[in-house]
Amino acid sequence: MTILAASDNDAMTRTLLSLGHGYSAQALAHALQPQGWHIFGTTRSPEKADALETEGVTPLLLPGADLADAISQATHVLASAAPDDAGDPFLPQVADAILAARPKWIGYLSTTGVYGDHKGGWVDETTPLTPATRRGRLRVLAERQWQTFAEDAGLPLMIFRLAGIYGPGRGPFAKVRAGTARRIVKPGQVFSRIHVEDIAQVLAASIAQPRAGAIYNVCDDDPAPPQDVIAHAAHLLGLPVPPEEDFETAEMSPMARSFYADSKKVRNDRIKSELGVELRYPSYRDGLAALLADAP
Repeated sequence: MTILAASDNDAMTRTLLSLGHGYSAQALAHALQPQGWHIFGTTRSPEKADALETEGVTPLLLPGADLADAISQATHVLASAAPDDAGDPFLPQVADAILAARPKWIGYLSTTGVYGDHKGGWVDETTPLTPATRRGRLRVLAERQWQTFAEDAGLPLMIFRLAGIYGPGRGPFAKVRAGTARRIVKPGQVFSRIHVEDIAQVLAASIAQPRAGAIYNVCDDDPAPPQDVIAHAAHLLGLPVPPEEDFETAEMSPMARSFYADSKKVRNDRIKSELGVELRYPSYRDGLAALLADAP
Protein backbone atom coordinates (compact mmCIF):
# COMPACT_ATOMS: atom_id res chain seq x y z
CA MET A 1 0.00 0.00 0.00
CA THR A 2 1.39 3.36 -1.04
CA ILE A 3 0.93 6.02 1.64
CA LEU A 4 1.25 9.66 0.66
CA ALA A 5 3.55 11.61 2.92
CA ALA A 6 2.08 14.52 4.81
CA SER A 7 2.91 17.92 3.41
CA ASP A 8 4.97 18.96 6.41
CA ASN A 9 8.65 18.52 5.54
CA ASP A 10 9.83 17.93 9.10
CA ALA A 11 8.73 14.40 9.97
CA MET A 12 9.73 14.94 13.60
CA THR A 13 6.95 17.50 13.99
CA ARG A 14 4.21 15.13 12.88
CA THR A 15 2.28 13.77 15.82
CA LEU A 16 -1.10 12.06 15.67
CA LEU A 17 -3.41 11.92 18.66
CA SER A 18 -5.90 9.08 18.24
CA LEU A 19 -8.98 9.49 20.42
CA GLY A 20 -10.40 5.99 20.70
CA HIS A 21 -7.49 4.03 19.24
CA GLY A 22 -9.32 1.12 17.65
CA TYR A 23 -8.99 -1.13 14.62
CA SER A 24 -9.00 1.56 11.91
CA ALA A 25 -6.76 3.93 13.88
CA GLN A 26 -4.25 1.12 14.41
CA ALA A 27 -4.07 0.60 10.65
CA LEU A 28 -3.38 4.30 10.13
CA ALA A 29 -0.70 4.25 12.83
CA HIS A 30 1.03 1.30 11.14
CA ALA A 31 1.04 3.24 7.87
CA LEU A 32 2.38 6.49 9.35
CA GLN A 33 5.02 5.20 11.75
CA PRO A 34 7.58 4.29 9.04
CA GLN A 35 7.51 7.97 8.01
CA GLY A 36 8.63 9.03 11.48
CA TRP A 37 5.25 9.92 12.94
CA HIS A 38 4.72 9.83 16.68
CA ILE A 39 1.36 8.37 17.70
CA PHE A 40 -0.61 8.85 20.91
CA GLY A 41 -3.55 6.47 21.36
CA THR A 42 -6.21 6.41 24.04
CA THR A 43 -7.52 3.21 25.58
CA ARG A 44 -9.39 2.12 28.70
CA SER A 45 -7.71 -1.28 28.85
CA PRO A 46 -4.38 -1.76 30.69
CA GLU A 47 -3.73 -4.83 28.52
CA LYS A 48 -4.30 -2.86 25.34
CA ALA A 49 -2.09 -0.06 26.67
CA ASP A 50 0.74 -2.56 26.99
CA ALA A 51 0.08 -3.81 23.45
CA LEU A 52 0.11 -0.26 22.07
CA GLU A 53 3.44 0.42 23.71
CA THR A 54 4.84 -2.72 22.09
CA GLU A 55 3.63 -1.38 18.72
CA GLY A 56 5.42 1.92 19.25
CA VAL A 57 2.29 3.89 20.14
CA THR A 58 2.34 6.04 23.27
CA PRO A 59 -0.67 4.79 25.24
CA LEU A 60 -2.99 7.17 27.08
CA LEU A 61 -4.78 5.01 29.63
CA LEU A 62 -8.15 6.45 30.59
CA PRO A 63 -9.33 7.67 32.95
CA GLY A 64 -6.32 9.49 34.30
CA ALA A 65 -4.08 10.16 31.30
CA ASP A 66 -3.09 13.77 30.61
CA LEU A 67 -4.94 14.42 27.36
CA ALA A 68 -4.14 18.13 27.41
CA ASP A 69 -0.40 17.45 27.26
CA ALA A 70 -0.81 15.03 24.35
CA ILE A 71 -3.06 17.48 22.50
CA SER A 72 -0.49 20.25 22.94
CA GLN A 73 1.99 18.09 21.01
CA ALA A 74 -0.45 16.90 18.33
CA THR A 75 -0.27 18.24 14.80
CA HIS A 76 -3.12 15.93 13.75
CA VAL A 77 -6.12 14.51 15.64
CA LEU A 78 -8.21 11.46 14.76
CA ALA A 79 -11.49 10.91 16.64
CA SER A 80 -13.07 7.49 16.28
CA ALA A 81 -14.68 6.66 19.62
CA ALA A 82 -18.26 5.41 19.46
CA PRO A 83 -20.76 8.10 20.50
CA ASP A 84 -22.86 7.88 23.63
CA ASP A 85 -26.28 9.40 24.31
CA ALA A 86 -24.71 12.87 24.51
CA GLY A 87 -22.77 12.51 21.26
CA ASP A 88 -19.00 12.33 20.99
CA PRO A 89 -17.56 11.26 24.36
CA PHE A 90 -14.23 13.06 23.89
CA LEU A 91 -15.14 16.43 22.41
CA PRO A 92 -16.38 18.12 25.62
CA GLN A 93 -13.16 17.27 27.46
CA VAL A 94 -10.71 18.06 24.64
CA ALA A 95 -12.30 21.04 22.85
CA ASP A 96 -10.44 23.77 24.72
CA ALA A 97 -7.07 22.04 24.38
CA ILE A 98 -7.61 21.41 20.65
CA LEU A 99 -8.61 25.03 20.18
CA ALA A 100 -5.35 26.10 21.83
CA ALA A 101 -3.19 23.59 19.93
CA ARG A 102 -4.77 24.32 16.53
CA PRO A 103 -3.87 21.04 14.78
CA LYS A 104 -3.38 21.00 11.01
CA TRP A 105 -5.89 18.19 10.47
CA ILE A 106 -8.80 16.73 12.41
CA GLY A 107 -10.44 13.55 11.18
CA TYR A 108 -13.70 12.13 12.49
CA LEU A 109 -14.56 8.50 11.70
CA SER A 110 -18.29 8.15 11.21
CA THR A 111 -20.38 5.51 9.45
CA THR A 112 -22.41 5.15 6.29
CA GLY A 113 -25.23 4.24 8.67
CA VAL A 114 -25.99 7.98 8.88
CA TYR A 115 -27.72 7.71 5.48
CA GLY A 116 -30.32 5.25 6.72
CA ASP A 117 -32.26 2.88 4.51
CA HIS A 118 -32.45 3.49 0.75
CA LYS A 119 -33.92 0.11 -0.20
CA GLY A 120 -30.82 -0.88 -2.13
CA GLY A 121 -30.42 2.46 -3.91
CA TRP A 122 -27.26 4.51 -4.30
CA VAL A 123 -26.15 7.22 -1.88
CA ASP A 124 -23.29 9.72 -1.97
CA GLU A 125 -21.95 12.43 0.33
CA THR A 126 -24.77 14.82 -0.66
CA THR A 127 -27.55 12.41 0.30
CA PRO A 128 -29.67 13.72 3.22
CA LEU A 129 -29.00 12.00 6.54
CA THR A 130 -31.97 9.88 7.60
CA PRO A 131 -30.53 7.25 9.97
CA ALA A 132 -32.75 4.26 10.63
CA THR A 133 -31.04 3.06 13.81
CA ARG A 134 -30.08 4.53 17.16
CA ARG A 135 -26.41 3.98 16.30
CA GLY A 136 -26.84 6.01 13.14
CA ARG A 137 -28.67 8.83 14.92
CA LEU A 138 -25.92 9.14 17.50
CA ARG A 139 -23.29 9.28 14.75
CA VAL A 140 -25.19 12.13 13.10
CA LEU A 141 -25.21 13.94 16.45
CA ALA A 142 -21.46 13.43 16.90
CA GLU A 143 -20.73 14.54 13.33
CA ARG A 144 -22.63 17.77 13.87
CA GLN A 145 -20.92 18.44 17.18
CA TRP A 146 -17.50 18.17 15.54
CA GLN A 147 -18.63 20.26 12.57
CA THR A 148 -19.96 23.03 14.80
CA PHE A 149 -16.79 23.02 16.90
CA ALA A 150 -14.47 23.11 13.87
CA GLU A 151 -16.44 25.81 12.06
CA ASP A 152 -16.58 28.03 15.13
CA ALA A 153 -12.86 27.48 15.81
CA GLY A 154 -11.72 27.80 12.20
CA LEU A 155 -10.09 24.36 12.30
CA PRO A 156 -9.82 21.88 9.40
CA LEU A 157 -12.20 18.97 10.02
CA MET A 158 -12.69 16.06 7.63
CA ILE A 159 -15.45 13.48 8.16
CA PHE A 160 -15.01 9.92 6.93
CA ARG A 161 -18.14 7.77 6.66
CA LEU A 162 -16.94 4.19 6.82
CA ALA A 163 -18.77 1.21 5.35
CA GLY A 164 -18.60 -2.23 6.97
CA ILE A 165 -14.99 -2.83 7.97
CA TYR A 166 -13.07 -6.06 7.45
CA GLY A 167 -9.41 -7.02 7.45
CA PRO A 168 -6.90 -9.13 9.38
CA GLY A 169 -8.70 -10.73 12.31
CA ARG A 170 -12.04 -9.46 11.02
CA GLY A 171 -13.60 -11.52 8.29
CA PRO A 172 -15.88 -14.47 7.62
CA PHE A 173 -13.27 -17.23 7.47
CA ALA A 174 -13.24 -18.21 11.16
CA LYS A 175 -17.01 -18.69 11.25
CA VAL A 176 -17.04 -20.53 7.92
CA ARG A 177 -14.34 -22.90 9.18
CA ALA A 178 -16.20 -23.41 12.46
CA GLY A 179 -19.46 -24.08 10.68
CA THR A 180 -21.17 -21.16 12.41
CA ALA A 181 -21.40 -18.75 9.45
CA ARG A 182 -24.98 -17.95 8.45
CA ARG A 183 -26.35 -16.81 5.10
CA ILE A 184 -29.29 -14.67 6.16
CA VAL A 185 -31.23 -13.62 3.07
CA LYS A 186 -33.39 -10.52 3.04
CA PRO A 187 -34.60 -9.77 -0.50
CA GLY A 188 -32.97 -6.65 -1.91
CA GLN A 189 -30.51 -6.34 0.99
CA VAL A 190 -27.11 -4.98 0.00
CA PHE A 191 -24.16 -3.64 2.01
CA SER A 192 -20.98 -1.74 1.17
CA ARG A 193 -17.66 -2.72 2.72
CA ILE A 194 -14.07 -1.51 3.07
CA HIS A 195 -10.77 -3.20 3.88
CA VAL A 196 -9.04 -1.60 6.85
CA GLU A 197 -5.85 -0.99 4.84
CA ASP A 198 -7.85 1.08 2.38
CA ILE A 199 -9.26 3.10 5.28
CA ALA A 200 -5.68 3.88 6.30
CA GLN A 201 -4.86 4.82 2.72
CA VAL A 202 -7.78 7.25 2.51
CA LEU A 203 -6.91 8.88 5.85
CA ALA A 204 -3.25 9.26 4.88
CA ALA A 205 -4.24 10.80 1.54
CA SER A 206 -6.44 13.32 3.36
CA ILE A 207 -3.62 14.18 5.75
CA ALA A 208 -1.41 14.87 2.74
CA GLN A 209 -4.00 17.13 1.10
CA PRO A 210 -6.53 18.30 3.69
CA ARG A 211 -9.75 19.94 2.52
CA ALA A 212 -11.42 21.66 5.46
CA GLY A 213 -15.04 20.64 5.78
CA ALA A 214 -14.75 17.70 3.39
CA ILE A 215 -16.88 14.59 3.84
CA TYR A 216 -15.81 11.29 2.32
CA ASN A 217 -17.56 7.96 1.92
CA VAL A 218 -14.99 5.23 2.51
CA CYS A 219 -16.08 2.03 0.81
CA ASP A 220 -15.05 -0.27 -2.01
CA ASP A 221 -16.46 -0.51 -5.54
CA ASP A 222 -18.55 -3.63 -5.02
CA PRO A 223 -21.58 -3.45 -2.71
CA ALA A 224 -23.06 -6.92 -2.36
CA PRO A 225 -25.62 -8.97 -0.42
CA PRO A 226 -24.10 -10.39 2.78
CA GLN A 227 -24.93 -13.97 1.83
CA ASP A 228 -22.77 -13.63 -1.30
CA VAL A 229 -19.73 -12.72 0.81
CA ILE A 230 -20.18 -15.80 3.01
CA ALA A 231 -20.59 -18.00 -0.06
CA HIS A 232 -17.41 -16.61 -1.63
CA ALA A 233 -15.46 -17.18 1.59
CA ALA A 234 -16.65 -20.79 1.66
CA HIS A 235 -15.61 -21.28 -1.97
CA LEU A 236 -12.14 -19.88 -1.22
CA LEU A 237 -11.78 -22.32 1.67
CA GLY A 238 -13.13 -25.24 -0.33
CA LEU A 239 -15.86 -25.77 2.23
CA PRO A 240 -19.61 -26.24 1.82
CA VAL A 241 -21.62 -23.07 1.36
CA PRO A 242 -23.93 -22.57 4.36
CA PRO A 243 -27.62 -22.88 3.53
CA GLU A 244 -29.74 -19.80 3.04
CA GLU A 245 -31.96 -18.68 5.93
CA ASP A 246 -34.94 -16.41 5.47
CA PHE A 247 -34.51 -13.13 7.34
CA GLU A 248 -38.13 -13.06 8.50
CA THR A 249 -37.95 -16.42 10.27
CA ALA A 250 -34.25 -16.62 11.22
CA GLU A 251 -33.44 -16.56 14.93
CA MET A 252 -31.29 -13.47 15.49
CA SER A 253 -30.48 -11.12 18.34
CA PRO A 254 -32.04 -7.65 18.19
CA MET A 255 -28.55 -6.23 17.57
CA ALA A 256 -27.88 -8.60 14.66
CA ARG A 257 -31.32 -7.93 13.19
CA SER A 258 -30.76 -4.17 13.41
CA PHE A 259 -27.91 -4.38 10.91
CA TYR A 260 -30.46 -5.33 8.27
CA ALA A 261 -32.46 -2.12 8.83
CA ASP A 262 -30.36 -0.32 6.21
CA SER A 263 -29.97 -1.40 2.59
CA LYS A 264 -27.99 0.83 0.25
CA LYS A 265 -25.09 1.02 -2.16
CA VAL A 266 -22.54 3.71 -1.30
CA ARG A 267 -20.67 5.72 -3.92
CA ASN A 268 -16.94 6.32 -3.38
CA ASP A 269 -16.15 8.65 -6.31
CA ARG A 270 -14.99 11.50 -4.06
CA ILE A 271 -12.07 9.66 -2.44
CA LYS A 272 -10.81 8.98 -5.96
CA SER A 273 -11.43 12.37 -7.56
CA GLU A 274 -10.34 14.57 -4.64
CA LEU A 275 -7.74 12.41 -2.91
CA GLY A 276 -6.44 10.35 -5.82
CA VAL A 277 -7.01 7.09 -3.97
CA GLU A 278 -6.65 3.82 -5.86
CA LEU A 279 -8.18 1.12 -3.72
CA ARG A 280 -5.94 -1.83 -3.02
CA TYR A 281 -9.02 -4.00 -2.51
CA PRO A 282 -11.76 -2.66 -4.83
CA SER A 283 -13.97 -5.70 -4.15
CA TYR A 284 -14.55 -8.02 -1.20
CA ARG A 285 -13.28 -10.75 -3.53
CA ASP A 286 -9.86 -9.06 -3.68
CA GLY A 287 -9.83 -8.46 0.05
CA LEU A 288 -10.85 -11.97 1.06
CA ALA A 289 -8.31 -13.55 -1.29
CA ALA A 290 -5.56 -11.39 0.24
CA LEU A 291 -6.63 -12.21 3.80
CA LEU A 292 -6.53 -15.91 3.04
CA ALA A 293 -3.14 -15.64 1.33
CA ASP A 294 -1.68 -13.70 4.26
CA ALA A 295 -3.15 -15.92 6.98
CA PRO A 296 -0.58 -17.75 9.11
